[in-house]
Amino acid sequence: MAQRVAVPDGANKKTSRVRVAVRLRPYMDNPDDKDEGPCVRGLDSQNLEIINWRNATETVKYHFDAFHGEQTTQQEVFVSSVKPILPHILNGQNASVFAYGPTGAGKTHTMMGSSDQPGVIPRAVSEVFKLVKAEDEGWDYSIGMSYLEIYNEKVLDLLSPSSQDLPIREDKDKNILIPGLTLSTISSFSDFDKHFVPASLNRTTASTKLNQRSSRSHAVLLIKVVRTQRALPHRQQTGKLYLIDLAGSEDNRRTGNQGIRLKESGAINLSLFTLSKVVDSLNSGTAVRVPYRDSKLTRLLQDSLGGSAHSVMITNIAPEYKYYFDTFNALNFASKSKLVVNKPFTCETVAVLPVKRAKEDHKAGGSGTEPLKKRHKDDRKTEQDGSSPSAHFHSPSEPSVMDRLVALEKLMMNCQDKDKLSMLSVAQSRKEIQELKEKQREFENKAMQFSRLAGEKSSAKQEPAFTNNSAPLQRKPSTATNAKKQQAVVQPLQVFQPLQQLAVVKKQSVCIKKGKKISDQVEPPDGKENSWESQLDTSVLEHSRQKILHVLNTGSLKELKGLQQIGDKKAKLILGWRELHGHFLNLEDVVKVEGMTGKRFSSFMKANILSAMGK
Repeated sequence: MAQRVAVPDGANKKTSRVRVAVRLRPYMDNPDDKDEGPCVRGLDSQNLEIINWRNATETVKYHFDAFHGEQTTQQEVFVSSVKPILPHILNGQNASVFAYGPTGAGKTHTMMGSSDQPGVIPRAVSEVFKLVKAEDEGWDYSIGMSYLEIYNEKVLDLLSPSSQDLPIREDKDKNILIPGLTLSTISSFSDFDKHFVPASLNRTTASTKLNQRSSRSHAVLLIKVVRTQRALPHRQQTGKLYLIDLAGSEDNRRTGNQGIRLKESGAINLSLFTLSKVVDSLNSGTAVRVPYRDSKLTRLLQDSLGGSAHSVMITNIAPEYKYYFDTFNALNFASKSKLVVNKPFTCETVAVLPVKRAKEDHKAGGSGTEPLKKRHKDDRKTEQDGSSPSAHFHSPSEPSVMDRLVALEKLMMNCQDKDKLSMLSVAQSRKEIQELKEKQREFENKAMQFSRLAGEKSSAKQEPAFTNNSAPLQRKPSTATNAKKQQAVVQPLQVFQPLQQLAVVKKQSVCIKKGKKISDQVEPPDGKENSWESQLDTSVLEHSRQKILHVLNTGSLKELKGLQQIGDKKAKLILGWRELHGHFLNLEDVVKVEGMTGKRFSSFMKANILSAMGK
């Protein structure tokens, strides 16, 4: 059984500010660009200035923990900015180093370097092995490494390329961990090199207009150092070193990204924007929520920014004018990041079983004579057998350790007693509340009984003040169901005009049947049904047909809608047919128009001829 105990570190401060270093890469001449010179320059080892884009005659000055100019070597960057935080790892604390800046500013060169100029990552790992060898005896060390990349918001294991997207979790102690991530044990720098070089080739890179080998993902190298005390109480301390090479922010108008590259740059810019929001939230001091979970990158950097790590940010910038706004934004982000405060602490694992045994022996020694005699006999047996525990308990360095363990056990027991007392008090208060509720229910039942008795007595003595002797209202049966309903009779409009004005009839006059329109039916007076055209004068009929044909061939939309049974839709269809096929040669050609059947044509002709004669 083990318990995690916080150990105060007197040599270190309780809080640690994020250290920010700025590195300016050398100026690179490009024959295609105008020779405008650098837009930024260093003033000393901590200050630099950049031209103000609002006014070219002014400059904006910045102050950082360190400034590395164009002539600064890889060794100088490592010694001044990275090396001071590495000893914290061996004390059970976390440390983080990450490179930030626009694409093409030299972040990967700073972190990875080359064979003749190694960068921060190989130098830091080599320094960790040197520190382990220089440590005092009495501790066993175990060093492991993990290597991953965040590509399009997916966490991929570079040591195991066949793995899928890995989740990011947080344990009960608020430590960030990745289940399923490969952890390879290394015992020397050569072992590290065997794992790291092939894994680096698995990282996603591509070529853009601004960088021939642009990183398309954020790479994170984790070095885990676990040291265990050989003697009792077997303390175990775990320190982690995060070495992070961030992908650079990109302006797609200048990089020319398309397709997959455009999607990659979108994911990169979004994660870096979330990183900026995290820094702003930490600096505001009033933010209710820090958006760590909005991005996989900020989730992994939770310890580095506002967490429990000693953090160093190396901001890489470019001096050319085409990188001006990228450089300006990077410097502004760096100046905000140096205000972020972390709270590093040391945590260790301590074995608890030896503490309980020591406490039992301590109690037995002061309880009576018999346990004391048994203990003396056991001590004599162990001394005769030459065993080490007796000598171990009487060693000069052990009493201080035993005192600490006993004090720790007492503290734990006191905490448990307090918890028991609090639980007893809570149980007692709940019992009292339950008793009060039962009493309240009894009083309520008695009050209800009294109210019922009082109500019965008052109803027996008093008579109602108002009595209703009238019969209840009832709906009268409807008598309309038997009687036949009277129906309204609507008489049609009578036409009193002379029939000769409506039509000229041969030999007979035209009668209008009651209840029918003129356009519906025409009957002779003798009751014989003939064709309505035969009852009209031939000249009048032909004149009406020519008039209708003239309107169909030359009439506008309004004039077509003036015809009987021609609406807006059919008038437009007639105009469309006329534009395609020309004039109608005769009225029967109207049937060729869409929706005009023979029956409709007959009704159309009848209505329009009679209407024309009525006018």
